[in-house]
Amino acid sequence: MRGRRRAPRPPIPWRSPWTPVVCLAGALAVATLVAVSFLAKDVTVVVDGRPMAVRGFAGSVRDVLDEAGVKLSFGDVVRPGTEDEVADGSRIEVHRARPLVLTLDGRTTKHLVTSTNVGDALAELDISPAAGKISAPRDEAVPLSGMSLTVYTRRKVYVVAGVTRVASSTTARTVREVLRRNRITPNDGYVVSPPLGSFPKDGTVITVTPLRTTPIQLDVLRLNWVALATCLSGGDPLAYNSDGPYYGVYQFSLPVWKAVGGMGLPTAWPVEEQTYRAQLLYQQVEGKWRGPWPSCGDRLLT
Repeated sequence: MRGRRRAPRPPIPWRSPWTPVVCLAGALAVATLVAVSFLAKDVTVVVDGRPMAVRGFAGSVRDVLDEAGVKLSFGDVVRPGTEDEVADGSRIEVHRARPLVLTLDGRTTKHLVTSTNVGDALAELDISPAAGKISAPRDEAVPLSGMSLTVYTRRKVYVVAGVTRVASSTTARTVREVLRRNRITPNDGYVVSPPLGSFPKDGTVITVTPLRTTPIQLDVLRLNWVALATCLSGGDPLAYNSDGPYYGVYQFSLPVWKAVGGMGLPTAWPVEEQTYRAQLLYQQVEGKWRGPWPSCGDRLLT
């Protein structure tokens, strides 16, 4: 009986002449991957306060930003510098520039800021309106597209109207607003300096001066105004009678005072101004003094 023939043995791979080469190549590949993994750097990129992790092989800050897709524009601030080398664990901060149109106390200028909110932007520009007025909340974001901002600082101004002297701490935009806040409303025939629409800078002195546009007739000037004043008020420009009430040297009621162009209270003006308004009143009533001064009007004729 014939013996069975054995099947041929399959070739053993490691006995192939290429086996050492293949094994060496594999080992080199693994070694290369291990070496490359050690060369990779983990870098943190912070853009406007928002961090992102970047892993790569970039050698400089600029290359890292390119890998992270961060585009730089004019005015952006990068720390460290774009040409500086980076190491594993480095931190790169990018503050992007934002255009800001600033109107400060009426004067408009253009700036680039890297702050992300209004309060920090003002601090960046060295502006501290602690008690001033700002057109936007301090915590409002400054968008990349930019924004306009109006700031009025608190200033010290002075108002002189007759005998009235007022020192005012204000954020007002105009002289008119300063007077309104101090309850001073110039009537026609009064000159305000600086003009009502002008900006009251720190230290401004605002004067309100009455213009005597209506002349006083000579025969009216010759009347005894001192005698009338003495009879009515003892010649006191600050005299006050609660019965009317009546004010000043000639005891004006407020409606009559305003009717002859007076502003504010008669007692806020010197004797000369009160006398001028009394003479205007005499001319308006055509010398009929018994109407405005029934008890003392006859003194004018002495």
